[in-house]
Amino acid sequence: MSKIEVTICLGSSCFSRKKRDIVSALQDYIDQKNLSNRINLKGGHCLGKCSVGPIIVVNEQIYTGITPAKAIRIIEEYLSTQNN
Repeated sequence: MSKIEVTICLGSSCFSRKKRDIVSALQDYIDQKNLSNRINLKGGHCLGKCSVGPIIVVNEQIYTGITPAKAIRIIEEYLSTQNN
């Protein structure tokens, strides 16, 4: 089973839109659920979609308007797909 690749935009616009909260929420979720062997969380360069940030990319799919709760829901969807 391949790891889920999660990239969080580290551009200044996403940063000003509570990016740290998203990073913390995802890292806490990964740690609490012991998912470090299934999820690779990393930062990435600006994707040029600043007006719709914060942005995460999961397995090359771009998601916009991200909140901590939305980010976790997206990850849970990917995990459930892998389990089927």
